Amino acid sequence: MDPRAPADDPAAGDATAGDATAGDPAAGDTTAGDPTAGDPTAGDATAGDPAAGDATAGDPTAGDATAGDPAAGDATAGDPAAGDATAGDPAGDPVSGCGPLLFLQALQRLWSTRQLRQLQEEAWRGFAALADPLAGLLDMLDGSRGWRGRGPSLEAWVARELKRWLQARPHPGPPQGGPGLRQLQARAVKILVESPPALVEPLVSIFQLQDADRSPLLAHVHRLRQEGRFKEAVVLSTKLRLQPHLDVEEMSTPLLLQDKLGLVERYVDGFPGLQRRLLSLLDSWCRPGFDVHVVARRHPQAAWRPDRLSPRVLSRQVLRLRERFGLDPALCPHVVTQQRLASLRYLCYKRLVERSLSQESWVEHVHGLVGQNEWLQEQLLQLLASHDDAAVVAQCALDLSLPEGRLPATVVTELSRLRLQGSAAEAPSEGRTDDCYQLPIAREDIRFLASWEDLARHEAELLQPGQVVSVDLEWRPSFGVGGRPQASLMQVAVEGRVFLLDLPQLLSPARGQEPQAFSQLVSRLLADPSITKLGYGMAGDLRSLGASCPALAQAQKQLRGSLDLLQVHKQLRVVDAPAPGVDGAAGPRGLSLLVQQVLGKPLDKTQQLSNWDRRPLGEEQLVYAAADAYCLLEVYWALCREPARFHLSGDLGRSLRPGRSEKPPLPQQALAYPQQVARQEGRIVLTSGLPYHKLQAQLGAGRCLAVDCSLKAQQQAKAVIRHFNVRVTQDDIFSRCQACNCDQYLKVSKDMMKQLVRLSGHREGPGRTGEEAAQSEDELETGSAPEEPPGPCTYDPPCRWLEEADLQTRVPATLGSGAQLQLSGVPAGVLRRPGLRHFYCCTGCGKVFWEGSHLRRVAANFRDILQMAPGIPEPSQALGPAGSPS
Repeated sequence: MDPRAPADDPAAGDATAGDATAGDPAAGDTTAGDPTAGDPTAGDATAGDPAAGDATAGDPTAGDATAGDPAAGDATAGDPAAGDATAGDPAGDPVSGCGPLLFLQALQRLWSTRQLRQLQEEAWRGFAALADPLAGLLDMLDGSRGWRGRGPSLEAWVARELKRWLQARPHPGPPQGGPGLRQLQARAVKILVESPPALVEPLVSIFQLQDADRSPLLAHVHRLRQEGRFKEAVVLSTKLRLQPHLDVEEMSTPLLLQDKLGLVERYVDGFPGLQRRLLSLLDSWCRPGFDVHVVARRHPQAAWRPDRLSPRVLSRQVLRLRERFGLDPALCPHVVTQQRLASLRYLCYKRLVERSLSQESWVEHVHGLVGQNEWLQEQLLQLLASHDDAAVVAQCALDLSLPEGRLPATVVTELSRLRLQGSAAEAPSEGRTDDCYQLPIAREDIRFLASWEDLARHEAELLQPGQVVSVDLEWRPSFGVGGRPQASLMQVAVEGRVFLLDLPQLLSPARGQEPQAFSQLVSRLLADPSITKLGYGMAGDLRSLGASCPALAQAQKQLRGSLDLLQVHKQLRVVDAPAPGVDGAAGPRGLSLLVQQVLGKPLDKTQQLSNWDRRPLGEEQLVYAAADAYCLLEVYWALCREPARFHLSGDLGRSLRPGRSEKPPLPQQALAYPQQVARQEGRIVLTSGLPYHKLQAQLGAGRCLAVDCSLKAQQQAKAVIRHFNVRVTQDDIFSRCQACNCDQYLKVSKDMMKQLVRLSGHREGPGRTGEEAAQSEDELETGSAPEEPPGPCTYDPPCRWLEEADLQTRVPATLGSGAQLQLSGVPAGVLRRPGLRHFYCCTGCGKVFWEGSHLRRVAANFRDILQMAPGIPEPSQALGPAGSPS
């Protein structure tokens, strides 16, 4: 039989092999096209006879339900629970006892009504009834045209379901490499070349096409490229493992131009040779004088993005790929050289301009960067020649043994003077430590611990419950060319003492069990919530610690009871002081700036970039490391003593939390272990797919709900609300802050809001009318509560009016809770809007809300589940005509 013949075509004359069909004259039954069909003298009513009271399984004109349709009131022939007709019964279920095309037609009704669960059940029963499901799938695809269009198709869904069915219940198919499989693969390849992306993956998996004849597959990939379908070509090649047979530059260049590096990364994943060639290709685009427009002109079909192909962006991508794939830096010489030049400029700035780097450290780093590279040596000479302090430049040239012929005459004169002196003095600008923060403890209270025995003697002091400790780490700077740095020194400061932990020694494998004991002690320190751990940028420090000690790779997730003073610094306000970390601003930055703002003097950072791998460490390094950690304690104590001076709340730790909700946001580690959170807090997990089955097995019945991911987000929300029978009223909309989940608001009159905005210095921009500002309000403040519509559909959360006593300060406008009002998000046009009477301020984070159009949309979208109070019209009635302006 031609499998593409319609099931109700009299010429088809067949259904499944070895089965008597309803239309086969040899089967003892009349065909649908038989002249005697429906004749009472025939002795049997045909399936297509209207008088027979039954409908043909495959006749679309039957006008009645199929025998296997649940709506027809008949049990499915293939359903074990039906206990009825066999698969070969012509009156039986078309899903279980018919050919592939009738099977597909029977599924079409459920597909059109989106009854996915019943559709899956019927499909799986049909797969089990087919003599050869793999050949049956090919028959369906050969005989149907629906999958050739765009958008989702039943055929593609059937292919994916068949793949799942085969994985769940392996079906004995043709042996791998046998003639049966090769014939199926040849048919599948013909279909594949016309398939949309949704069909490619299941066909490759079901028919093991990665092992099929590669010639037609390679020809198809080349055809896709010629048609400009570069993404499809790369995706298909990746699924079929064709990469070794294709040119990586030809395949990847169009996608690189289109900023689709992620696809190219997946393409070369698992092929080290291709990874090296890709890295060399990208590095060649970073060479001086390279014009990417030349490459783009060779690929006119690729809509390229010049902004994503700048040398700076490409250099970052090259360095990232080199680290990810673990490749030799020699593969990207242009990027490495440019990176070294950038580092050289940075070092010259730190030494010659800021004077925040010691001469010894500068010389050591410059030697390591320049080496024997003549081009970098020339760049260094130009950098030094551009500096006007001849004495400092001469000292640098002397320490680096630079040739005098390329130096300015003033520098050469100064260099001769230094040589005559016979000794090189350190630059006079160093030796200004009196102007910097001074460590308030004695030198003997700085303990350098290089063995577990030393550390164990201070274990009780380090782990004393209830105390405050500060933690910091130091590592040798790599300037971006040596991968992620590994920590060399860990500083832990307690009141009156600083412990410097020698990580290379404590973590040395030659020390036996000492590394394990060390990691256990650090884990106990980090995980104890009674010990307050202070840091400045703790996330970066802990990542570096994890790179040095794999046992502490999850240190950030173990952390309890911590306070990152970097976050405090972002909230801190000091009168007549520069903002923290302003790029381009002279003077201290980062932690040094915080120490200056709170304690009066900055940190001396001349040892910050020194070689922390060197042993023994110099005295200056030891003192710097101790001060870097101990200053955190003094800053914390000062902020706790006078929080109002720095516009912080009385509870320093509490002031950092964005909200005051009863249920704070889940910690990061909790997100990785939903089953633990569900047990501890009595929650129900919403998920789908494979995670649902895993979590259901762990949590038990009723503790996990499968969400239908085929639905839109709004439909999913409605399904969940209905499942749990939650009563939602209009008062629940915007009852909590969208930013921090706090449920406490203060109502602010329009007049007071105008005063606060005016005092804060926020003004309406020039040339922007109030109407334009009002029109953009939804873009500026997507969380705005809705504008008051006609009728009683209004937003009126239970809250009191803001009073003068509620403000801790007016400039900036800060509530008594410490939350600063976010007045910059209030457009001036909103303040001039007629009819708008008041605003709402979240007491948790200070976000400002006003009445806009958002409530209308939400109420209208969920009107079928909102419980309306008696006498209150539905949102659709209260809001007036749809689309009316707010």
